[in-house]
Formats: sequence, C-alpha cells, structure tokens
Amino acid sequence: MSVVVKNRKAFHDYFIEDRFEAGLVLVGTEIKSIRQGKVQLKDAYITIIDNEAFVKGMHIAQYEQGNQFNHDETRERKLLLHRHEIAKLHKAMQQQGYTIVPLAMHLSKGRAKLEIAMAKGKHLYDKRQVEKERSMKRDVQRELKESGR
Repeated sequence: MSVVVKNRKAFHDYFIEDRFEAGLVLVGTEIKSIRQGKVQLKDAYITIIDNEAFVKGMHIAQYEQGNQFNHDETRERKLLLHRHEIAKLHKAMQQQGYTIVPLAMHLSKGRAKLEIAMAKGKHLYDKRQVEKERSMKRDVQRELKESGR
C-alpha cells in the first residue's frame, strides 16, 4: 500500500472523527495520472446524492500521453462504499453537522483507494490551541533530548 497524496489542510481545518476507506470509479487515463502522483485533494469534499457518494473538487491532472479521450480534471467521481456506510455518513451530515472530507489516497493491489472521514470544522481559536499544544510537545521533546546528552 503506497500513499499517493495526503490532504494536510483537512487535518488543519477539521477535527477528524470517523474514518472510512472507499474505492473510486475512474477512467483509464485517471488511474495512470494517479500512479504518477498528479492528484490534489486540497479543495475536495464528499456529497451524497440518491444514496450514492461522490467526491467533488478533487483534481487529477490530465495524463500526458493521453489522446482525445483524456479525462476532465475536476469531474465528480463516484465512491464505492457499502450501503450502511453511506447511510451513516448521510445521517451524520444531516443531523450532527459533519462534513465528509478526503484525507489521503493510496494504491492497494493496483487500485486507487480514498481514505475519507467525518469531520467537524475548527474555529480559529481551536487551531491556535492545537498549534500551542504542538509547540509545547516539541519543546518538551527538545528538552528531553538535550538532557539525555
């Protein structure tokens, strides 16, 4: 399993709660471009329409050796999830105010998989608090390292 791309912005902007792994319905030139690592998840999000999950805003660059049948870079792509997973995601989106965001994309046995998560948005003060905690942990680790010498 090799990670192709991670969505660092999602960890910065959201509290990540429940994670799922979903397959993607792709065309031939898309998977070739993914294998080259030309994917961007920064502005992507997941919607549920008629009990089917779709990822929107995910950018997969056009395949350089592609011909006239090359794909549209930002088209919406269907996610392959179990029915009960889609129902759980849909319920959380409607009732509890969750957003569904992609976290990472990896290749597993030659197939592209998208790791998605239910997430709640962070406020500015939450982001500051998380940064402050990270900074304190870094300082403690630095002190422990220096005192060990």
